[in-house]
Amino acid sequence: MAALTALVPDQTGAQVFAQVLTAGPMSRTVIAQRLGLSPSTVTRLLTPLIEEGYLSETGRQSATGLGRPQRLLRVNTEQHLAIGIQIARTHVAAVLTDLGARTLLRLEQPLDSPDPARALAVAAELTARLEAGAPSAGAKLLGIGVGVGGHIDTATGVCRSAVRLGWTDVPIAAPLSAATGLPVVVDNDVNALVIAERWFGEGRDVDSFAVVSVGRGVGGALMLHGVLHSGAGGLAVEFGHLPIAPDGPLCACGNRGCVEALASSDAVLRMFREAGGRPDADYETVTELARSGPEADRSAALSAFATAGDALGRGLACLCNLLNPGLVVLAGEGVVAHEHFGPAMTAALERHAVSTAARDCVIKIDRASETLWARGAACLVIRESVSARRA
Repeated sequence: MAALTALVPDQTGAQVFAQVLTAGPMSRTVIAQRLGLSPSTVTRLLTPLIEEGYLSETGRQSATGLGRPQRLLRVNTEQHLAIGIQIARTHVAAVLTDLGARTLLRLEQPLDSPDPARALAVAAELTARLEAGAPSAGAKLLGIGVGVGGHIDTATGVCRSAVRLGWTDVPIAAPLSAATGLPVVVDNDVNALVIAERWFGEGRDVDSFAVVSVGRGVGGALMLHGVLHSGAGGLAVEFGHLPIAPDGPLCACGNRGCVEALASSDAVLRMFREAGGRPDADYETVTELARSGPEADRSAALSAFATAGDALGRGLACLCNLLNPGLVVLAGEGVVAHEHFGPAMTAALERHAVSTAARDCVIKIDRASETLWARGAACLVIRESVSARRA
């Protein structure tokens, strides 16, 4: 299996490069201050990066006091590309991004079934189409990142368990690398998302925060002191499987009363129908009905979202009581209904969090986009290629 090559082998140089990539453009002085390095060290590390075309100077920053304006540095993100792939039960989505995670192309293909061989064949096909459509012939394609909703052995690229896909011990990295000739890195899809938030999103200036995803499943991921926290076996922050209602509905994992069994989009649809709502409505329709539907449907929708919000809030209270994070980012397709489940979620969080844990935590919403998950997977490649150990 092909291995990802570090763009900047020197670890301190990689930290400098990552700093400019995620927070630039910035001056040499700011780089030195942020990383605690001497100006001479920064200059020494920057020189080869500029000479090799990884960085370039772009304008000047106005100086304070009597100092001279300083040149700003930026990463030439267009010189390197990454592919990100989301494997879901019903489809495979893929994006081509530059080194700054800017989406250049997106493709999607439906799946008749989540058969592993078929899903990986589609992933390889989409990769070839993205390569052929790359806007810059001179840019280097670094590799493929794959995000899967399940327990991933990141060292081997094997999916140990993905309940919604029905996968157990499915190799992903090796066969996809063999089919494409490219390095492949695989991780849980929410872990990929927290990396994307840390490098290019709401978590850029936050060393410790969590991401909670809401959609057909409910997931979580955690960044601690700038490092992805995966746990002893890669199972950290299974937020959706926090048991909050012992006599609650059956969850896909086989247990009862998990957050996911009460707060996922599938759970909302189930509760909406049980309350007498339209049996043919999908999640987006239920969201609209909660806003302005006929009284019976609106009442059923609001009741379902209130239950889902309460479950999310209880789960967030557990997270806040255990870890006391300063930031939680809510993401995923389900957040389109935040206006409906948000009040119950906030109330439950405040009711069950201890002391100041709820007040300490800022909750931000990353509105769902069609590239959310695949772009997150591309960030797995970007992080590994930059080779910065933190984040």
